[in-house]
This record gives sequence, C-alpha cells and structure tokens, in this order.
Amino acid sequence: MMSRSYTNLLDLASGNFPVMGRVGRRMPRVMTVPGNIAELDDDQANSVSSDVPSSIAQDRIIIVANQLPVKAKRRPDNKGWSFSWDEDSLLLQLKDGLPDDMEVIYVGCLKVDVDLKEQDDVSNTLLERFKCVPAFLPPDIVSRFYHGFCKQQLWPLFHYMLPFSADHGGRFDRSLWEAYVAANRIFSHKVIEVINPEDDYVWIHDYHLMVLPTFLRRMFNRLRMGFFLHSPFPSSEIYRTLPVREEILKALLNADLIGFHTFDYARHFLSCCSRMLGLEYQSKRGYIGLEYYGRTVGIKIMPVGIHMGQLESVLRLADKEWRVGELKQQFEGKTVFLGVDDMDIFKGINLKMLAMEQLLKQHPKWQGRAVLVQIANPPRGRGKDLEEIQAEIRTTCKRINEQYGGPGYEPVVFIERAVSISERIAFYTIAECVVVTAVRDGMNLTPYEYVVCRQGVSESESVSDSSSSKKSMLVVSEFIGCSPSLSGAIRVNPWNVEATAEAMNEAISMADPEKHLRHEKHYKYVSTHDVAYWSRSFMQDMERTCKDHFRRMCWGIGLSFGFRVVALDPNFRKLSIDNIVSAYERAKHRAIMLDYDGTVMPQTSMNKTPGPEVISILNTLCGDPKNVVFIVSGRGRESLGKWFSPCEKLGIAAEHGYFFRWARDQEWEMCGQSTDFGWIQIAEPVMKLYTEATDGSFIETKESALVWHHQDADPGFGSSQAKEMLEHLESVLANEPVAVKRGQHIVEVKPQGVSKGLVAEKILSSMTGDGRQADFVLCIGDDRSDEDMFEGIRAMARNRHSNAAVFACTVGQKPSKAKYYLDDTVEVVMMLKALADSTDESPGAQVGTEDSP
Repeated sequence: MMSRSYTNLLDLASGNFPVMGRVGRRMPRVMTVPGNIAELDDDQANSVSSDVPSSIAQDRIIIVANQLPVKAKRRPDNKGWSFSWDEDSLLLQLKDGLPDDMEVIYVGCLKVDVDLKEQDDVSNTLLERFKCVPAFLPPDIVSRFYHGFCKQQLWPLFHYMLPFSADHGGRFDRSLWEAYVAANRIFSHKVIEVINPEDDYVWIHDYHLMVLPTFLRRMFNRLRMGFFLHSPFPSSEIYRTLPVREEILKALLNADLIGFHTFDYARHFLSCCSRMLGLEYQSKRGYIGLEYYGRTVGIKIMPVGIHMGQLESVLRLADKEWRVGELKQQFEGKTVFLGVDDMDIFKGINLKMLAMEQLLKQHPKWQGRAVLVQIANPPRGRGKDLEEIQAEIRTTCKRINEQYGGPGYEPVVFIERAVSISERIAFYTIAECVVVTAVRDGMNLTPYEYVVCRQGVSESESVSDSSSSKKSMLVVSEFIGCSPSLSGAIRVNPWNVEATAEAMNEAISMADPEKHLRHEKHYKYVSTHDVAYWSRSFMQDMERTCKDHFRRMCWGIGLSFGFRVVALDPNFRKLSIDNIVSAYERAKHRAIMLDYDGTVMPQTSMNKTPGPEVISILNTLCGDPKNVVFIVSGRGRESLGKWFSPCEKLGIAAEHGYFFRWARDQEWEMCGQSTDFGWIQIAEPVMKLYTEATDGSFIETKESALVWHHQDADPGFGSSQAKEMLEHLESVLANEPVAVKRGQHIVEVKPQGVSKGLVAEKILSSMTGDGRQADFVLCIGDDRSDEDMFEGIRAMARNRHSNAAVFACTVGQKPSKAKYYLDDTVEVVMMLKALADSTDESPGAQVGTEDSP
C-alpha cells in the first residue's frame, strides 16, 4: 500500500504542495517483469519516453553531486568567468576507475553565485569545455536546502545528534524539507536535459540528493542508476526520529545500487528498511540485495580511497613548495602528534586536546618532548554549537600551553586556517603519529594520506631517511569510516579521554620493528584500495545489478547477525596442568601435535615468527626421546621450515599435512592423493569475487590450496560472506577432487585426502609400527580444521590405544570435539612450559634409556 507520506513527496516533486482530499491517484501495482515499476502519476508517468533512440553508441555516465568538480572565479576585468578543474575533487578523481572509452558528464552546482543574465553563457561554456551541466538554484532555495535542511537537519542527525533543544537548531521544519525536494527536482531537470535513458548510467552522490532517484525513476523506469552515501547512516533508533524518514528511504530504493563506506552504515540502512518498510535483505553469491516492487536493489559496501597519483605527484614537489627542513628544525628533538580536521562539532578536536593534556599529566616524561600540532580547516557549517566548540578548543589549548609549556616549548600548536596539500604533506613528514578522534565521521582520508606520505615515492632515498619515514602510527576513533580498514591502527573511543591518552603513549613508545610491520600492512591496503579501485568496483557492481532489470531474481539465503547459541558438551572442561603433567610423567611414549596460528601464536600478532620461549620449549620437548612432537598447520612449508629451523627434531605437517617431514634434516614427503590442480581455475575467480565484495579480505595462494581470509573484514559481514562462499565453492567444485572447508576466519579449498585428522593417524600408526605405541597423546588446536585431528586421535584411542591418556584440547570455550579447553595462547604456552620443565626433571629424558629407540 502506498503511504500518504510518499504521495506527499510526489506532490512536492510536482510543485503541488499537500492538498487534502485529492482523489483519482492509482495505487501502485507490483509488476511481473523486474525493473518495471508502477506508474506513480497518471499524468506524468510517460512525460519523457524511456524508448528515445540513443544518439551515442558507447556507454556514458552522468555523475550528479551537490557541487561540480570545477573552480570558478571572476576575470580581473570583471567581464565573465574563468574555469578550471578542481583537482582535489573526488568526483574528478573517480574517473580513473572508469573505462577509458566511457564519456563522463557532471551535473551539480558551482561554488559561486552566477547572475541570471550570465547563466546561459556559463552553461554553454561548461558543457563544451568540461562536459559539466550546472544546476543554478535560486538563492532562497540554496539557503533553505543546503544551510537549512542539509546542514541543520540531515547532517546532525546522520552524525547521531538529536535536536533536543530548539536553541541549538535542528528541529524539523517542513519548509526546509520542501526546499530540499525542490532543489532535488531542479537537479533532475538538469539530468533529463542531457540523458540518453537506454544507454547512460547515472551515479548520484551524497545526502544532498537522496530523493533525486525518485524523480529520475518516474521518468525512466529502466534507467541504470546508483547512489553513494559519503556520510554515516545512523542506526534505526536515530533515523526513525526524522519525520520524513519513509520518503527518503523509498526514494533511495528507486536506485539500482546504494553504496556505503562500511558494513555498519549499510546494516543501519537495511535495519531501517526492515523496521519501517517491512523489507528484508538477502544475499546471493556474496552480494546483498533488497526486493522492492519486483526490482532488486543492490547494497554496496566499499570505502572510498585516495588518489595515489595526485598524492605522489605532490610528494615529489613537497620539498620545493614547502620547506620541510624548517619544520624539522622547528620540532627538533620533539615527538610530534598531528591532527588534521575540519572545524566542526563532530571532529572531536576538543577531546583530542584533552587527551594530550592527560598524556602530559599521566606521563611526565613527555613534557617538553611531545607536541600536538592540530590543523583546523575553516568550518563549512555554522551555528551556536560550532561557536561553543571553537571557544572550548581555544580555551583548552591556552590552558595546556600555560600549564605545560615553557621557553622554546609549546605542547599544542593550533593552526586555525586552510592548509594546502603540500603544506599538509610537510607536516605528515615530521609527524610520528596521526591522531583522529572524530566522534562520528563518514570516512576521513587523513590516515590514508599520512600512510602514503610516510612511504614516500623515491626509490633513491637514503637508508636512514627511508627507515625513519616508513612508520605510520595511527590512533583513530572507532567511530570513523576508515577505522575498519586500518587493522594495524590503535582504535579508541574518543569519549574515553584517559584511554585515548594511553593509546597515544603506546603509539610513540612502540618498538620500531612493530611500527614498520603496521605501516607495511597499512600501505599495502591503502595503495591497492585507491579511489580508482573504489569507483571501478562500484561501476562493476552497478553493471551487474542492472543486468537483472529484466529478470526476476529470488534469493533465498539470508544474513544473520547478533544472537547465536553456543552449546557445549557436558564433559567439556578446562585442562588441568597438574593432571596433564602427571599423565605426561607416567607415560613411556608420547605424541604431541600442536596447531600454530591461534594455538601457539596469537591470531592478532603482527609478527608470526615464534619467539625464543616457544623455540626453547619445543627443543626441550623434542630432546626427550620419549616424545614425538609435531607442528600441524595450514601454513606453507617454506614459512614453517624457516621459522622452526632452530628445532632439529621437530616434525612439521604443512598445509594440513599435504607436505610432511619427521625432522629438520629429512626430506619433505607429499601426502596428497592428487597432483591435478586444474580446479584452481574454477575456485580462484569465485574467491576473487568475494574478495572484491568484502572489504578487508584477501586470498592466500599455497602450493596445494587456496585460502580466503576475512579476519580483517567486519566480523558479521565476513562471517556471512564466508558461509555464502562455502556453499558457492561446494557447488562449482562438486565434481573436482577437492575439499572445501571453513575455518577460523578462513575458507579453504584443498585436495581431497588431506586433513589434520589423517596427519594424526599417520603419526600414531607410525609410532605403533616402530614398537612405540603412544600411551600419552596431546593434541591442541583452535580451528575447525583441528576438529579433524581431535576426532582422529579419539578414534585411534578407542580402537588401538585404549589405555592411552588422550588430551584433545581446543583454544577457547566453543563447540568442539575436544574434551578439554584452554582459554588462550598464553595458557597453551604455559602448559607446554610445564611439560618441558617436567621433561628436564624426568629421569627418562636422558639419552640411552631403555625407552629410547
């Protein structure tokens, strides 16, 4: 049923503001052909035909945004205008990701007021020279549309600020909403002037134009149209307070693809659609979609990136345009924190300064040494809230400098002006850490810029310069869009000033090797996920989504987040170190099988190389002739062989046992039943599809297997994508000699007949064949692949080792075939150390005892 609020929106769109009692409007009908929606107005539905022959054979894209990527200024003689591209504009930069032969047309406003008499000339000039179509909004609409509804109502609400007090503005004003609709209608007319509806794509940007899809869809029901929201989308509890909430949701759903920076924002939008419109989102082959009146609306999750080429070009000129040397001299001997933010109420600049004050108070060693350089770009909004924040920031800055400053030392350097990109780069060059404490932000590319600047572009850098710059410590708010993609950053709740101060201290106190590792991880992500990657990915998804215009798609696999039930076996209990040591000391022949990642080495560790303590423990255990000790891991043999080269007698089963050796000096055996790897040509494209659609995921190529990792993706989204991928791969590889398994943050495709369970069986059978039947079996792992090992040793114990002490132990309390658990890797190492200590004290540990082979 059509809601009254929706018909009101159409009334507004037609210039007919609400008139009660209007009759004769036809109810919408659900069409049987997807892509065709009901005519919403009898008199206007066919006012512009969607069957107009195209005058251009190739695809074009019309990019619509509030502002054109063009700079305009009056000529010195005051006669006419001069125009140039705005190289910093995201709309201009995204062209790099579009096909070379795709024509791009821009529709939007200029940043200047153009006299009515000049508008035709300006329009012709911009269209001919820049392929730009300016939308000239009347001054009264500009004020109420942009400064009114956009900045006073949508912007605060989308950043989680409710208008509790009328004194601070933001209360809903229907006249501002009417201006917003009127402005969107003007934009639609400008698009209609240049569109070829059967050939063109339309890509609409940001919250200023959220009802534009409705105007365009009413005219062209098969138009290929996408929308990307560059701001946060609030939770349904916040969004539902907006009086025109349904109108905006329904207008957005008239696009074919709706894009968001993060899974959180998309999830909030989907929740709103569910709660307010009764629509449920579904997933198919890794893509999220909403069925809406016979059309499938795609949901895209992909954060925007930076323009690598532009930034590297400025980097090459930075030393010439800005004297970096002077900054280094100015802050010589100081550790510099840097903040680069727009001056608005959501950037948390005041919280950052309070954290700096707390740092100097809690860690006096930084007094006289640590400096916070805060660059505050001029505000784009206005209002009482902003004035209060500005006053607080200045007061806090003054207080810190008076309390902790001294001759030649100013703990807070506050730069309250516009800063050029080359000047910004100069500050990035000398900053040890960038701090972003926004309480809510759509994306924020400052950390990305900093990472690239610290990497540098010249391969001829001196070693000292290179090693000092290739560290990019980041303290970032968990409430900003770029936070999920920066897995090596220190994430903070900016409202917790004490925790932020400790994070800042940790960032500058961290050892250089760790800083380098984090930087390398950041740079690899930022450099490969640039603005071209983002726009190319969005365009590909829009093409894919629009292919389904003429076919009805029914997706049956849903996503499920949040609540889950954990069922534990009644006999599942924590492993007692005393009990296992006692059983260990009584045993004559022992088999010890250890997983590596998540068992001996924490999953979160940046450096996966085993430490001296682990190597020492393993050498002690391997030195006892009663013991057969194996690392059984999914990792490749090259890395495992390198890491455990100090362990002469340690056995290694790599890639789940496909490669196997009993000791360091022995040759690797191949245990797989098949050497045919033609299945990779089938599995790899599927994995690439999910990798592109799941931010933070990546593919690991092994000698015998392909592994898709999603530990750095959003937990809920990564898990749901892994589940979907598993079914997808099982389907396409059904006739191939492979097994598809899901593990801890992974999905793996490997040859059949290879599993950790078979490794355990081989080890125990071999010991029995040598006359050393194990009467003590310890097996520890944290992953689903380790469940095969647990099942294998339990079966062996039941069949041939009935008197053996069997300890199958998982890491963490979760459903498992293991009987025991330890909480984390720390407890695992502690338990192994207890066994090693017992080995040292055991008389049987001496070489040449009766139990030795």
